[in-house]
Amino acid sequence: MTGPVLVTGAAGYIGGLLRHGLPERGHALRSLDVVAVVEPRPGEEHLVADATDLAAVTAAARGASAIVHMAGIATESSWAAISHANIEGTYVALEAARLAGVPRVVLASSNHATGMSPRVENAQTDAQPRPDTYYGVSKVTMEALGSLYVDRYGLDVVCLRIGSAQPEPVTPRHLSTWLSPADTVGLVHAALTAPAPGFSVVWGISANTRGWWDLTSARALGYDPVDDAEAFAAAVTAAHGEPTPGTVEFDRVGGEYAGPDFAVDAVAARARQP
Repeated sequence: MTGPVLVTGAAGYIGGLLRHGLPERGHALRSLDVVAVVEPRPGEEHLVADATDLAAVTAAARGASAIVHMAGIATESSWAAISHANIEGTYVALEAARLAGVPRVVLASSNHATGMSPRVENAQTDAQPRPDTYYGVSKVTMEALGSLYVDRYGLDVVCLRIGSAQPEPVTPRHLSTWLSPADTVGLVHAALTAPAPGFSVVWGISANTRGWWDLTSARALGYDPVDDAEAFAAAVTAAHGEPTPGTVEFDRVGGEYAGPDFAVDAVAARARQP
C-alpha cells in the first residue's frame, strides 16, 4: 500500500489509539476531525474538517491508500443527530473513497447492530441484524452501504463490529466484550493489510476467555489478539459480582443498550437534566 491512511474521527478515543499505534506498524497517517488533534505525532498530517462534508473528505482522501472511518456519535442520540453524523458520515466516507480512487475502507461498526439478539456464545458475524437503538440502526446501515460499495464499485470494505473498546474492562459484561487498546490497533492493521478482503464483517473483541463472538473471520484477515479480559475478572467480579441471568445486561448482545434506559426518549430526558 502506498500513500497515508486517512483516519476520520482522529481526535476521539479509538482515533487516538490508531494515531499512536498504526505508525509503529508501518502506516503513514493523515488525521481528520472536526476539532484539532492533540499532540500530533512527527510526520502526521492533520486536517480539521467535518466528516459529513463530502467535498472536504474527498479532498482529504486524495492520494490515500485507505480510509479508516471512526467519526460519528458513539452512543444513542436523537434520530436527527444519528442519521446525520453516522449514516451521512458513512456515505461520505465511502463516496469520498470512490471519488478519490481509494481502494479500501475500514468502517467502525458495532455489536449494537445485533444488540437485541439473545446472547449466544460463538455468534457468527452473518447473524440477522437486530439493532438495539438508533445508534445500532446506523451501524446496520453502515454495513449495508459498505456492501453496496463493494458490489457496485469494487472497493474493499471491512466492517468491524466493535465490542467494548476501552482501556480495561470495568463491568461483568466487558469480560466478554472487551477490545483492548493493543488489540484495537491490531484489528485495524489486519483490516488494512489483508489481501483482497472484499466485503467482510468481523467481530472486534480481544481473545477473551468469556467471549461471546466467533473471531474466525477476524483471524482470517490476520488479526492475532494478544489480550484477554480474564486478567481483570477477579477485580471486576469482586466489585460487581458475576453477570446475572435474566437481566438485559446478561441476556441481550447489546447489554444495557437493549433495555429501557436506552430508549431514545429516556436518553433525551437524561440529556435535559442539569
